[in-house]
Order: sequence, then structure tokens, then C-alpha cells
Amino acid sequence: MGLYRIRVSTGASLYAGSNNQVQLWLVGQHGEAALGTRLWPARGKETEFKVEVPEYLGPLLFVKLRKRHLLKDDAWFCNWISVQGPGAGDEVRFPCYRWVEGNGVLSLPEGTGRTVGEDPQGLFQKHREEELEERRKLYRWGNWKDGLILNMAGAKLYDLPVDERFLEDKRVDFEVSLAKGLADLAIKDSLNVLTCWKDLDDFNRIFWCGQSKLAERVRDSWKEYALFGYQFLNGANPVVLRRSVHLPARLVFPPGMEELQAQLEKELEGGTLFEADFSLLDGIKANVILCSQQHLAAPLVMLKLQPDGKLLPMVIQLQLPRTGSPPPPLFLPTDPPMAWLLAKCWVRSSDFQLHELQSHLLRGHLMAEVIVVATMRCLPSIHPMFKLIIPHLRYTLEINVRARTGLVSDMGIFDQIMSTGGGGHVQLLKQAGAFLTYSSFCPPDDLADRGLLGVKSSFYAQDALRLWEIIYRYVEGIVSLHYKTDVAVKDDPELQTWCREITEIGLQGAQDRGVCVQVDHRACLDWYSWVPNAPCTMRLPPPTTKDATLETVMATLPNFHQASLQMSITWQLGRRQPVMVAVGQHEEEYFSGPEPKAVLKKFREELAALDKEIEIRNAKLDMPYEYLRPSVVENSVAI
Repeated sequence: MGLYRIRVSTGASLYAGSNNQVQLWLVGQHGEAALGTRLWPARGKETEFKVEVPEYLGPLLFVKLRKRHLLKDDAWFCNWISVQGPGAGDEVRFPCYRWVEGNGVLSLPEGTGRTVGEDPQGLFQKHREEELEERRKLYRWGNWKDGLILNMAGAKLYDLPVDERFLEDKRVDFEVSLAKGLADLAIKDSLNVLTCWKDLDDFNRIFWCGQSKLAERVRDSWKEYALFGYQFLNGANPVVLRRSVHLPARLVFPPGMEELQAQLEKELEGGTLFEADFSLLDGIKANVILCSQQHLAAPLVMLKLQPDGKLLPMVIQLQLPRTGSPPPPLFLPTDPPMAWLLAKCWVRSSDFQLHELQSHLLRGHLMAEVIVVATMRCLPSIHPMFKLIIPHLRYTLEINVRARTGLVSDMGIFDQIMSTGGGGHVQLLKQAGAFLTYSSFCPPDDLADRGLLGVKSSFYAQDALRLWEIIYRYVEGIVSLHYKTDVAVKDDPELQTWCREITEIGLQGAQDRGVCVQVDHRACLDWYSWVPNAPCTMRLPPPTTKDATLETVMATLPNFHQASLQMSITWQLGRRQPVMVAVGQHEEEYFSGPEPKAVLKKFREELAALDKEIEIRNAKLDMPYEYLRPSVVENSVAI
């Protein structure tokens, strides 16, 4: 009993407010009280009022709310509700961060994270069970393509729960920028439909606006040996490179190549031989675009690490050897310039295919979707792991549905311009699923396995390791607040169900690979906007001789429409969004209490310190490495 001070926060996005009335109840351990005051929530506003409660409620457990409407249901986005008890009591926060629709009663538990073991009286048990029962009706497993990891059921955006949809500011920004890109593409096509496409400089015609300094450097210097090798260390897809422990069996040396073999063996003995093997592309069916057969290769690149940190290519093999056929040619830096350039273009095209499908789509988006669905099905909102994870799952389901209905759908972007389109992309995703091991998602294990620890010119390795360590300490800090022993982890039924849901159901039996969590990175506009450096498709077969000409190179690279569409989509997916949330900088506060807030505060301080260190280092570099700066890393898979 006594005077309670209530504050209600409404979201700031368009349409977050509501014209409907909202009624509240306070639920304590010893009683429940309806509050006579009714609200009309306004967008971006905080409503505060005081109310006298005659009943003795005891410690508050829930705030219940109901939104009433007469003619039209006007959804309301509620951020949180806070209650300060009689006297000088502490203010108690009840996080929401979701849409309130219909006229049903919604119960918001107090914001302290609680496992089942931390609720010995079972005060929240009924709420946990009812919430998960309702969620499992909304979040159902689907199967986009047989043989792939599972996804959220539903083929259209409106099949998604409303809380998984873009907020209006995000939706408008995404759709306006996409429409602008497609409009620019149509104009470029119409202006260039009759123009000749004869020289590499002609690719400049697809650029209508300024590029970043790095993108300009890539455009101007993409033929350089050092830049070619640099991309394996620090480019958009630095996950295919590994230190060689032996010469690859596929590397067959024809007569006259003894000196090359000796050079490779010398680098191998010195620990400075590296390789980038794209064998995963072998056997993938190439696309047919407008009745024109496209082509794929499965290259192998051998590179040497110089004392100055530069990684230089030594030899390129474009195809695997075939029984009964002559060994494929080995392309060398000393070959005729156009032959060597064409071989490098084939490598860059193969790298583009693997990055977009294996690294970006599968290991980033589709893996994140498994985590989203499993989390919503298995962890109630009061669970500390739900509170820890939920800010990092924002917008993932909608962006993935958009990808399945626009990028990788039948007659989507992949089918229109990618050499792996037309079904090859699905085939590749299936084969790549076998490499979804837990260790490959953990930078300390992955970098050690690939022999990149200690390579000073690998800024990707350095920054990934530092960022991982900071995130690890943050997660460990939250976990240690709720799990004091290993037994507490083992005895948490919700946590164990969540892990099984991920590995056995979502990932289709990945327990042998030890997979249950993941980390992400995003594609890079700088490296892929200059199309010859990352061709989306190749229109002629891989060369078997070294007599290539400029005409051969231009006939092999994407045509004007394909190049323009690649540029438009790369810009759309790689640009920094106005509504972007950097890692750790989410405004939502799901935890109550000083301990988790202190852990988050330390996390943000460490992120800021790393960001500053990278900024200082980059100021001394000819080619700054920005992609793992905490200030530019997304908080979730949202684009």
C-alpha cells in the first residue's frame, strides 16, 4: 500500500505511439492492483503519473497491461515501464521493447535475469511456460531448400511476427535506397545499351558517385601483385587463406616447372608458404543467363610471405587435375601480362562466389537465423541468456526473408548475374554446410588452425582476436552472475533445450561438429565495387593456354548490365546505414540491477579503447583496415 510513481516509455520510430487507451496493473508477491489511470501513449515520449494503491503488494513481480480499442486496433511500441514503490524505494524496471497489439493482457516480468534455478519459489514458472508456448506457435522451423540448415517458417515478410519486422525508419531507409539503386541501374542501362565495352577503363562508367579512398585505391591498383595478396589477408573474405603444411596434392608440376617446385618447397620449409584453395567450387553447376552459359573455376593460389609482411602470389592453378586429361596449366607472374591478369580475375571471381554464399549468406545470415528461432522457442524473456542475446538478433529474420525472396530466389539477383546462380548457389550452400564447425567460428581456434596467429600484416587476424576477447569477457561477465558452477549450467533445463534446438534441429544434427553459437562479419563495398577485382560471373571458360588478349579478358568479365547490377547491390548491402547500431551500443536495457549494467559498461569501455587503438594504427597505414573497428561492426545481422 502507498503511493507509486509510474513511468511508461514509448518507442521513437514512426507509428510507435497509439490512439488506443492503455490500462496497467501492478502484480506483487502478495497481491495485485489495477491502476485507475489510463494512458494514450505518444511516440518518443515518457508518460509519468502517480497512483495511490490501497493493497499491500509486496515485492513487485510483473506489470500487466492491456490496450483497449473501439473501432481500430492501433499498435503501440512499448520500450519499458518503471515503478517506484512507496517512500524512497528503488525504481523497478520492466523491459518490453515490443509491439502491443489487440486487446489481450500482456505480462512484463521485472527485469532481473533469472534462470529456473534462481526462481526456487516458482514465482515466474507459469509465466515462463506460457510465454514459450505462445512463442512456439509464432516461431516455427521451416526448410527453404532440402539439405540446408533450417530457417524461420514463412515465405513472405508478413508471415513474420510483428516484432521481427523492420521498424518504420529502417524500412523506409532500406526500401528508398534499394529503389534508388535500381533506378540508377535502369538509367545506366539505357544510356549504355549501344556503347562498346572494350577496355577495362570502361568499368568506370558504372560509377556515378564518389567512392571511398580504399575503393579508389582498389580501382587504380588492383593489378598489383601486393594488392592481390593483401586481399587474402585483409580483404572482404580473409577466411580462405591458410599457412601450408605440405604442397597440395592437386598441384601437379608439368615438365619444365622444377624450379617453381623447388621455390615452393623452400618457402614451405621456411614456414612462409600460404595457400588459398577454392576446391569447394569444383563440380558446382554454372549458371545460364539469357541463354548464355556462364562458367566457374576452382582455383588454387600459392603465395609467399615476405619479410616486409607483403603476401605475394607465386602460382595460380585454375582447375583440379582430371584423370585421363593433361594437367591444368600453372599461371605465373612471369607469364604474358594478360594471361596472368586473366588468371587473377578468375581467382577474384571465385573468391566473390565463396564470400557471398559461404561466408556471408551461410555463416552469417543463415546461422544467425538458427540462433534467432532457437532463442525465441526455448528461452523466456526473463532468462539471462535471452537478455544477453536478444539485442544481437534484431532485424535478422526480415533481412533473411528479403534475401530469400529477392537475392537467392528463383529469377532473383543471383540468377540474373552470378555464375553460381540458377541452382549452383544452393548446391554450394549444401556442400559448405559440412564445414560449419564450432572452431571455425571462434577466431582463436580458427586463426591458429590456419596458421595466421603472429602474422603482423594480417590486421584482420589481429583485430578479430582482440574483438573476440572483448566479447568473450563481456559474455563471461554476464554468465558468471547467474552460473556459479558447471553444475548450475548443466541443471538449467531451458539452456540445455536451447543448445539442443540449435544443434540437433536448426543445424540438422551438427553436434558432431560442436556448433551451437556464431559470430559475423559483413561484406565490404570497397573491394567488390570495382568489378574486375571481384567479377560476379565469368562468360568464357577458364583458359587452358597463356595467349589471352585484352579482348579475351573483356569477353570473360561481366557485361555492362551485370557489372552495374553487381555495383548497385554491393552498394546497397555494404553502405553504412543511418539507423546502424554498432556492437554493444544498443539502447535497449533488458537487464535490471547494477551488476549486469557494470558488465555492459566495462564492455563498452573496452570497445572504445580498441576502436581508438585501431584508429591510431590506421593513421600510419597506407591502406587502413577499418572493418573490425567496433564503431563500424553491426550489433546484429541486420543488412
